[in-house]
Parts: sequence; structure tokens; C-alpha cells
Amino acid sequence: MSAILSAVRPHQWVKNLLVFAAPLAAHRIADGATLVAACIAFVAMTLAASAVYVVNDIVDREADRAHPRKRQRAIASGALPLAAAWVLAAVLAVAAAALAWRALPPAAGFWIAAYAVLAFAYSAGLKRQPIVDVLALAALYTLRIMAGGAATGLPVSPWLLSFAMFVFFGLALLKRYVELADPDVDATTTARARGYRGDDRIAVGMLGIGGGFMAVVILALYVSSADVVALYARPAWLWGLCVLLCYWECRAWLIAFRGDMHDDPVAFALTDPVSLVVAAAMAACVVAAI
Repeated sequence: MSAILSAVRPHQWVKNLLVFAAPLAAHRIADGATLVAACIAFVAMTLAASAVYVVNDIVDREADRAHPRKRQRAIASGALPLAAAWVLAAVLAVAAAALAWRALPPAAGFWIAAYAVLAFAYSAGLKRQPIVDVLALAALYTLRIMAGGAATGLPVSPWLLSFAMFVFFGLALLKRYVELADPDVDATTTARARGYRGDDRIAVGMLGIGGGFMAVVILALYVSSADVVALYARPAWLWGLCVLLCYWECRAWLIAFRGDMHDDPVAFALTDPVSLVVAAAMAACVVAAI
């Protein structure tokens, strides 16, 4: 059971909380029916994502065995046999499809299916195509938001979509930068596995910083737009989000350049005390604005 639990990566399930983004942005999260629909979408997306993680680990098992940390993964280490891993992935995928089909609107099922298709395509080959790989990762995050909006019947605004795409594009490039700069891993081998060259590290860093700051600009444009007045009584407080996001982006990249960033920036954000304080301050700004 411990090997199965490790293979489905429960620490990654927090990413599926993005299905709550649309109801949160629309201030409808307290509505009972909306909350239930979002929770069902969360479970369905989690099942689909876990199926993808298992397949990804199956595909990457040989490369993972040569990595100082990834070799401890259940499939790479042999703790979960290959045949059992394929069965696990199939069960998770079928469960996700059944739940989406029976309990969610067709549009939500479509976006969850689109997520699964893109995720499997990523595992099958997109992750070895430079730039395409990080665009695919950003799209996978954004599809979670689309699924949540469809599940709750709430429209996802172009502001939220464009902001999410650039935030996660920057984070995906941050992840790639860390992989290329990892002193414990052969940079040439890692780069080739992802379709990059060893000396692409600087370019990847520059693109990632640019993507992150595009998200800050989009957020600032939203705060200064007429759309924000309909949802917030004191929108001036939202300017604090721009300052805090700018600070977090700068600090994350500074840590990465120093070689101290975690393999997964999302995992870093969830365990880093400063990041948690920034998140709490951002939540306080939103509450003050309402």
C-alpha cells in the first residue's frame, strides 16, 4: 500500500485545488451546490492526475533510476511492480472517467478528458520538445481551472486564464532551470532527456523570469480595470497582490540562481515559511478588498 500511495503522489494533489479558482474568483465558493460540484471535480481531477503520474513514472523509470532522488520513486525502485503499476493507472483513469460522466456536466468531463489527453501526450513525447514542454505544463494547470469552471457552471474570465497561463509558464521554466542547474545531476544527460542543451540554462532562466513578470503585469491590469469594481468594494487593496507576487517571483528566482530551489517549485512554495506568509498576506488583501 505504501508503494501505491507513493506512486499516486498525494503531495501533488494540492495542484488540483485550482478547480476551486473559478468559484473563488466569482465569490461563489460559499454556495452549497457550487462547493459540492467543485469538490466532485477535485476528486475526478485528482484521480485523472494520479493516473497520469503513474504512467509518467512508468515511462521515465529508466531515467529515474539514474537520478539521485527520483530513483526512490516506487516504480523506479521496484517497490511497485510494472504490471501492478499499469493496473493501477487503468483503475484510476476509469474511476476518473466514471465520476466525471455520472456526477459532472459534460463540459467538465470534456476538460478533464482534455487534461488527461494532454498529460499523456506530455509523458509520451511533448516533455522532450523544448518550450513546448513548459507550454504544455502551463496548459495542464489552466485546464484544471477550466474544469472547475465547467463543473460549477461559472465562466472563467480571460483575466484569470491569461494570468494562470503566465504564472504557470514561469513556474514550469523555473522547474526546468533547477533541473539543468542541479549540481548533483549530469546537466548534459538531463538536458538531452528534456530536449535542451546544457548551455540553455541561462535562456531558460530569462524566459522564466519574463513569464513570471508577465503574470504580474496582467494582475496589475486587472486591478486597474472596470471589471474589478463589480466584485470588490475596496479594490485598492488588490494592489498588494501585485507587490507580493513580484516579491515572491524575485525571491524564488534568486533562490534558484543560488542553487537552493526544490526540484518542484510548487512543493517549495508549500513548505517554504516565507512563501506561506506571502500567501497568507495575499489572502488578507483579497479579504480586505471585499
